[in-house]
Amino acid sequence: MTRFQSIAAASAALLLATALTPAFADNLSLPAPPTGVGHAETAPPPANVLAYVDTGATNQRGDACHATLETNAGVRVLSGFLAVWTPRTPFVDADQDAPAKDGCPAIKKTDWDGIPGSATDGVKKRPDLHRQNIAYSIKVTGEHTPERDLSAYLDDRRGKNVSVTDGLGPLTDAWRKGAQQTTTITDMPADATTVKYEDKGNNRGVGAKDNPDLGKAVDLIEAGSADGSTEPAKRYYKFARPYRQSDKVRVVPQLVPAESSKPISDGGFPSGHTAEAWRDALVMAYLVPQRYQEMVTRAAVLGENRIRAGMHQTFDVLGGRVLATAIVAYNLNLPKNVPLRQEAYEQSQTWLMKATHSSDFQALMAFAHSEPKAKDALADYAWNKAFVDARLTYGYQQISDPNLAPTVPKGAEVLLETRQPYLNAEQRRVVLKTTEIASGYPIISDPEGWGRLDLFRAADGYGAFNGDVTLVMDASKGGFNAADTWKNAISGKGMLLKQGTGSLTLAGKNSWTGGTTIEDGTLVAASDTAFGNGDIYLSGGKAVIDTRGLQVRGNITVRKQANVEIKLQDKNNVRLQVNKTMSIEGGNLVLTAAPSQTFKAGDTLKLVNASTVQGKFDSISLAGHTLKVTYSKNDISARIVK
Repeated sequence: MTRFQSIAAASAALLLATALTPAFADNLSLPAPPTGVGHAETAPPPANVLAYVDTGATNQRGDACHATLETNAGVRVLSGFLAVWTPRTPFVDADQDAPAKDGCPAIKKTDWDGIPGSATDGVKKRPDLHRQNIAYSIKVTGEHTPERDLSAYLDDRRGKNVSVTDGLGPLTDAWRKGAQQTTTITDMPADATTVKYEDKGNNRGVGAKDNPDLGKAVDLIEAGSADGSTEPAKRYYKFARPYRQSDKVRVVPQLVPAESSKPISDGGFPSGHTAEAWRDALVMAYLVPQRYQEMVTRAAVLGENRIRAGMHQTFDVLGGRVLATAIVAYNLNLPKNVPLRQEAYEQSQTWLMKATHSSDFQALMAFAHSEPKAKDALADYAWNKAFVDARLTYGYQQISDPNLAPTVPKGAEVLLETRQPYLNAEQRRVVLKTTEIASGYPIISDPEGWGRLDLFRAADGYGAFNGDVTLVMDASKGGFNAADTWKNAISGKGMLLKQGTGSLTLAGKNSWTGGTTIEDGTLVAASDTAFGNGDIYLSGGKAVIDTRGLQVRGNITVRKQANVEIKLQDKNNVRLQVNKTMSIEGGNLVLTAAPSQTFKAGDTLKLVNASTVQGKFDSISLAGHTLKVTYSKNDISARIVK
């Protein structure tokens, strides 16, 4: 071979090597960062609607003819019931015919019953839904077991706060001790079929005046029920209990002594027990956000137990939830309660950490979920979610416009304040907006939107990025500021910008298209579509891949100040599948594995597959092993050397 031929051959080899070798940092052409839609989403309160948080004080006991849609916030928030039911006349609570008084018309004793011997006093505007309503009561009460009867009895007879505190699971005993909570109803007495037992305990416990441990928490729970009576609405809507509507509805035998003999003063809508349970549970979820969704579930369980007891029906239970949610938000927003809610939250966290020997918020979080379902009835997240979801509408069809825009009541954002403290008030409103129930369902279609709130789903973060979301998590503040998980399936055209030192895990089947930028902290992919369908841009911080194969529908860019961690789950799967280009300016790729995973010399780890790979990491490492890394036009892999 001549010298000229040798030079030509070497040049050809060099050109071939260049064609097969990814571009490195000095000649990278990096994609631009995602831009999303260019604005954040907002969730203004509905216009031209009286806000419950401004008018909640009007929900006072009094003559029914004085409690109207115009004058009473509690009656007004339940006005969705009027789509299926028209109460016939105003009502005066009297055991005999009542003459006209204070401008109220004369009312006969029989008006509560409509016609003597009948069950209701009004017009069924949707008889099909009324049949579905009572059929559910007949079905559920017919499916009784000793365990269900006992649960229904306890939720009826003992203090409602005593009932819902078991929603705290492993934290229940510590809470009850700190609250100095007592009850005299712990089982079903043998003679309960003939004797009506009343709880002689203190229900919520002892307040701050005499209780330095959880007294402020008890005070806030009490405050959460202020102006919370269901009586005005009961008297306005005049809807009979299920056992008065059908003799096929079974009342738990031990609760028969608790039945009222006066239909005229014994309305079923809304359920008072259900409303109280939701009021207390939502305040306790505020105080102990480690069990937020479990407390929501426990309130829903108590509502279901009212149906199992034969004392209420689906209409009543739905109404109780709607009214209670508005009442709690009203009370938490009262200026006089703002300092108390912060003090009560801090006291609750401090006491529970001390009582459970938990070093910090995250340790308490772990303790709060440390027991199996055999001990903690609400330990199963999937069961809780399905149970609550089914009881947000109780399976009713939409009877009015199903496509109304989402609406978030004024002040509702306070309900997520401790669960998502890293979001500002407007962002929490958007979370509520993007996770709420569709419009058009009976009972829960109030003018403001209280009935459409899905607090279980809202606790799992955004449901959509319809605008751009800037997430700032300051880990130094602790709690959910340091680490949280969003489980919802997030859609939309917006983008996510992760800032701050905290860590967020995305676990849903996400499909947003506006892209993801990580500037600081950690973003964890816990599902194959965790980062949506847009570009991913790491200008700093860290992306953690904790799934078998993260799908990146667009480009992924790793700048020099950024890092990537891949949690290995096996040796064969490609961990990062990129539809377009992976551009690597530098940074470190750290491989981690569970202690049970073993590797031997010669094993090859397939890490990245992309349409194009350009650039390389400053380092790729796996603790305890030496790696030989191979970059190609489409792949990155590492072979275990030792």
